[in-house]
Amino acid sequence: MQAHQSVRQAGTLVLSGADVREVLGMPQCLGAVEGAFLLLGSGRASRPVVSSVRAAEGGFHIKSALITVGDAEYFVSKTNANYPANASKHGLPTIQGTIVVHDASNGAPLAVIDSIEITAMRTAAATAVAARYLAREDAGSLAVIGCGVQGFQHVRALGLVRSLRSLTLHDVDDSAARTLASLVAEEWEFPVHISPSIGDAVRAADLIVTCTTSTEFLLHAADVQPGAFVAGVGVDAEHKRELSPELLEASSVVVDVLEQCAAFGDLRHAIERGVMTTADVHAELGSIVAGDMSGRTSPEETFVFDSTGMALQDAATAVVVLERARANRLGVEVRFPA
Repeated sequence: MQAHQSVRQAGTLVLSGADVREVLGMPQCLGAVEGAFLLLGSGRASRPVVSSVRAAEGGFHIKSALITVGDAEYFVSKTNANYPANASKHGLPTIQGTIVVHDASNGAPLAVIDSIEITAMRTAAATAVAARYLAREDAGSLAVIGCGVQGFQHVRALGLVRSLRSLTLHDVDDSAARTLASLVAEEWEFPVHISPSIGDAVRAADLIVTCTTSTEFLLHAADVQPGAFVAGVGVDAEHKRELSPELLEASSVVVDVLEQCAAFGDLRHAIERGVMTTADVHAELGSIVAGDMSGRTSPEETFVFDSTGMALQDAATAVVVLERARANRLGVEVRFPA
């Protein structure tokens, strides 16, 4: 992670999603996220904290962490609301939320940032960090299951760590797949196909991403070719499911945060099924980034990355956004104390 100067200000900077997009690109996000995993894996950051609150039509996920960047320490907390029926009922995004950055030396609130852009980008960036260490060097056939915002961000992120040759898409909403195919065609020249089934979409893929809100297992061991890299990023609550227990059992499993994945990731379901324990997990990604555990050692090894979202990813990315926004004089500064 690059050295940073402490961000000092008289008030609190309020940054919109447009402000975030103006100052944060995927390369910067990827660097921040890899640095966050390095901090965790090397023991230079405390374990992040996560909690959830269910509501009638959705729920809230709260993630927080302390992070030291340069000569400053920050406390960062993210609250995301997840309401799956928002689009049809209210014309609102499924996920809405805020990230609050505090100066950890005195508690002063430094920024309130819209969370949607950061969440989308840092999730895809984490997958790309995992792929950098776990995917075959020649991997380039990507299958994306779930063609919303995450699908697009994952194409962007994975394209930074592997040379993509083709993309296959599947979504229960065919129009979402067509929209994503059009967006990808505007930026890249590799062929894009839309598949009618998940099995067909992943059959020849060596990079596979599931980013859905599914409550049923979508991907099974028989669907995945040996040596593939599979990232499951849609499971962030106990009732969600994407990767079958048998797929995890047959693969080398790497997690972002072990206790989170055991509590509400796809790993939870493998443990409940009795086919795995936490001791069977190959490693946390941070320990691989830090060099304490091995990544891929053979082309035949199949890897599963169980990604539940780590608060340090949000923290590291939010600090980058805050610093760049301050340098570019973006946002609105407010003073909370009377």
